[in-house]
Amino acid sequence: MNHMAFPMGQEVVVVVVAAAVAAAAVELVVLVVVTVVAAAAVVVKVVVGVMVVVIVVVVVAAAAAAVVVKVVAEVMVVVIVVVVVVVVVVVVVVVEWLWWRY
Repeated sequence: MNHMAFPMGQEVVVVVVAAAVAAAAVELVVLVVVTVVAAAAVVVKVVVGVMVVVIVVVVVAAAAAAVVVKVVAEVMVVVIVVVVVVVVVVVVVVVEWLWWRY
């Protein structure tokens, strides 16, 4: 009777099971790594998208601010011209009135 046959077969089963467990573990690690990389890619894509939106908002806000500054400057020029004209007219009227009164 060969007593080595059963233990030898048992060792083969243990080796096969260990190899299957190792393969499953490697597959699980690969799956986790791929999932983490995919999640990181999504996070990077979202961050880049948010940055693009922020840049667009900043550029639009800067353009709007430039337009507001230009409009305010033009209005100030008009106001200054109107004030100067009114002051000149008032001075001329007062001088004429004083000239003809005295």
